Amino acid sequence: MFSIDLAEDAQMFPLEARHAQEFLAHIERGREFIGEYVGFPDRTTDLDSARALLAKYAASAGEDGPRFFGIRLDGTLVGGVLFRMFEAHYGNCEIGCWLEPDAAGRGLVTKACHVLIDYAFGERGMHRVEWHAASGNKKSLAVAARLGMTRDGVMRENYLHRGVRQDTEVWSVLSHEWAATRSA
Repeated sequence: MFSIDLAEDAQMFPLEARHAQEFLAHIERGREFIGEYVGFPDRTTDLDSARALLAKYAASAGEDGPRFFGIRLDGTLVGGVLFRMFEAHYGNCEIGCWLEPDAAGRGLVTKACHVLIDYAFGERGMHRVEWHAASGNKKSLAVAARLGMTRDGVMRENYLHRGVRQDTEVWSVLSHEWAATRSA
C-alpha cells in the first residue's frame, strides 16, 4: 500500500473499504468533534455503514471522482482529507478535512492538503481548488487561510446540518496563485 509521510510519525494514505473497522473506531473516538460541522459521522454508525461510505469513495476514485485519504499518527487513524468534488474535465475540485480532537494543532491537515493541492495542480492540471466550510468552523477556515486561499464569499444558510441552517464560506486558490506561492 502506498502512503505519504506528513511527519516522522504521520502518514497519509487512500482510505478503502478494507479500512472500515479502523475508520469506525476513529469516528467513534471523535464523533461529536468531527460531526460538529461534517455530516458523515452521523451516517457512519456501524461497520456496514462505515464500509459502504469507504466503498463509495473508493469506487468514485476509480472513476476519477471524489476520494478519501486517511491520516495516521503513530499508526492510528486520526483524521483525513478528501477531494469532495473532483471534476478534471472542468479543471475544478474541492478539498476538505476532518480530524479527531487529540490530533488537532499538529499541522497534519495543512500538510495533507498541500499534498492534495500539489497533486491537483501539478499532476492533474486543475485550474481551481476550492474549500467550503461552515462560517462557524474557525479551525477549518484557518486551514484555508494557511493554504493561501482567498475567501470568495459566503453562501447564506445553504447547508442544513443537524437541523440548523448554516452559512458556508467558499475559499479558493488558482493554479497560477499556487505556483507563485510555491516558488516564493
